Amino acid sequence: MLIKETYPILDMSCASCAISVESMLKTATGVNDAGVNFASQDAWISYDPALTNPVQLQQTVRSIGYDMLIEQENREEAREQSQQQHLRSIKDRTIWSSILSLPIVVIGMFFMDMPYGNYIMLALATVVIFYFGRNFFINAWRQAGHGKANMDTLVAMSTGIAYLFSSFNTFFPEFWHKRGLHAHVYFEAAAVIIAFISLGKLLEENAKSNTSSAIKKLMGLQPKTVTLVSENGETSEIPISQVQPQQLILVKPGEKIPVDGQVISGESYVDESMITGEPVPVLKQAGNTVFAGTINQKGSFRFQAEKVGSATLLSQIIQLVQEAQGSKAPVQKLVDRIAGIFVPVVMGIAVLTFLLWLLLGGEHAFTQGLLAAVTVLVIACPCALGLATPTAIMVGVGKGAENHILIKDAESLELAYRVNAVILDKTGTITEGRPAVSDLIFTKPANTALLKPILLAIEKQSEHPLAAAVTRYLEAEEIHDIQLDAFQSITGKGVTAVYRNKNYTIGNTTLLTEKGILLTTETTRTIQHLQQQAKTVVVFAEEKAVVAVIAIADSIKSNSKTAIHNLQQQGIEVYMLTGDNQQTAAAIAREAGIAQFKAEVLPAGKAEFVQLLQKQGKIVAMVGDGINDSQALAQADVSIAMGRGSDIAMDVARMTLISSDLNSIPKALKLSKRTVQTIRQNLFWAFIYNLIGIPVAAGILYPVNGFLLDPMLAGAAMALSSVSVVGNSLRLKFSRLDQA
Repeated sequence: MLIKETYPILDMSCASCAISVESMLKTATGVNDAGVNFASQDAWISYDPALTNPVQLQQTVRSIGYDMLIEQENREEAREQSQQQHLRSIKDRTIWSSILSLPIVVIGMFFMDMPYGNYIMLALATVVIFYFGRNFFINAWRQAGHGKANMDTLVAMSTGIAYLFSSFNTFFPEFWHKRGLHAHVYFEAAAVIIAFISLGKLLEENAKSNTSSAIKKLMGLQPKTVTLVSENGETSEIPISQVQPQQLILVKPGEKIPVDGQVISGESYVDESMITGEPVPVLKQAGNTVFAGTINQKGSFRFQAEKVGSATLLSQIIQLVQEAQGSKAPVQKLVDRIAGIFVPVVMGIAVLTFLLWLLLGGEHAFTQGLLAAVTVLVIACPCALGLATPTAIMVGVGKGAENHILIKDAESLELAYRVNAVILDKTGTITEGRPAVSDLIFTKPANTALLKPILLAIEKQSEHPLAAAVTRYLEAEEIHDIQLDAFQSITGKGVTAVYRNKNYTIGNTTLLTEKGILLTTETTRTIQHLQQQAKTVVVFAEEKAVVAVIAIADSIKSNSKTAIHNLQQQGIEVYMLTGDNQQTAAAIAREAGIAQFKAEVLPAGKAEFVQLLQKQGKIVAMVGDGINDSQALAQADVSIAMGRGSDIAMDVARMTLISSDLNSIPKALKLSKRTVQTIRQNLFWAFIYNLIGIPVAAGILYPVNGFLLDPMLAGAAMALSSVSVVGNSLRLKFSRLDQA
């Protein structure tokens, strides 16, 4: 049986590094498939535990100069620590290589004829190149040992050749003097290349750490310790990693809830906005479910742990975001193939440049050819190409998480902007998903204050599902019930009760007829009007007279109509599917503003309807919340689950709306459009940069105007290209999804 795990990869410096690690993992014994994402610095590996294990996989990665974190405990802390250490190391290299490069540049450009100037530059350049730039050479050597090349290979070759050429000219200047040429040195170019590329990597690392801030924010919601209540009632503080299911946990005022569970005793309001997006705290009492990461308000309570560790809703949300940020969009797979052959092609162009200069270059052919080859190696930038897609995907997924849209993979994010048909399930998606009182009409409004407490008392004792809706409605008005003298439930019809020697009846018209209660013409008209709106009607009578008519319906969510209108404004066709009857479906569709709907549809029928639209050439998004929607969700091009729906629907769907707000759908489509635009912009600039930069570096303009690009400027341009791609991706982070 195959196991799929995700591990952080350390010490990758460019997109080609990710290609190297990925190809090594794919060829390792026991590995079925693997993928490495340079932007998220993660590798997912599908392997057979009978043939290999994480330790062996780690050794495979280490063999080419990288590392892989395999420890489960405190993995994120270890990754964070490693990244901070890596960032400090790059910062130190950048600062010192810049400081030491400055005098080399000053001497090389302004004091070329000063005594021992070349030897001073040689000494300083040796430190910059082989101490502060040693990682480029170490990584290039390791890559070469496996027959591979990456960005480090380009840097090592360009700076190494420039250094060796300049060292030869320093020690043996007469070789050139005898041929009537000046012995030029290029120590400043080699040193500044190291400094510029180090600066580029520093800016890149800072930018990449910003793209994963959504994950860090989510992880910050997890408390580090919990207050455990023992069987004898004593409390003790333990690390969250030690919590086991069924243990009793005390939550104090203001604390974050550590794991998912069920309240046993006490009550408090809990801020669940991180899960639901709703700003109003929710009352939690015995029997209610609480979720990890939500924040307790002023009260305190005890709850029994049910889901701990990676099983909690918060951990699953974090995992979904991580997997999505690490997943590759279809366009990224093409970019990976290009990046894989990019470095060898550039090395070939550099050699060809040198040979052409030797053949056609004239008097200073060797020197200029060598410099042109070095410049080609320096200016080529697979990093910009490799970062173009994953940085945009990471920022896009993070932006989605901020807006309560969980995106499971890059493919759905890339495809969603093309959606032109949205199918909505009715119950729980367009509607609230539970019955609620829509109308409470008293025939004699003057008696309302006396009758409401009696109505509440009767409905609280009733076991009928609709009674709970009436109870919730009246309790929301802060009505207090009274003590009844007698109560009787009549299955399938309603209930009767006695209070202060008066008989009360609540039920359908059949029960009222049996009790000899007559309906007036006006009451009959009211009932018929409400039933035409697909509402369930219950009648409340005192003795032989009707005192109130109660209408109960699964009401439309307050934001559904606006969201559906927004989708239609974007030119998207909106359909509604439901297993409910035709009359109810028509009423809901009319109220929601949906012209096209189907009623009495079975789960298989929903999937068939998705297929029908796909055969018409439509890109279909299915939105649902129940197990009955899972088949259609799996069939759709883009599948969206409502956050309060079933676990199965959420597992199948590629996107989950945590807040259950349909307005998140137009936002998700806009996010997709902007992410794809960002990817295209990044790829355009990365390709254009290399298409223009490499020929100019090779000396294509020299025959026209005598221009030769300095290797130093090439290094600066290379660093700038990576930073510009990451910077463009980060613009997405600050965009507003509620604007056109």
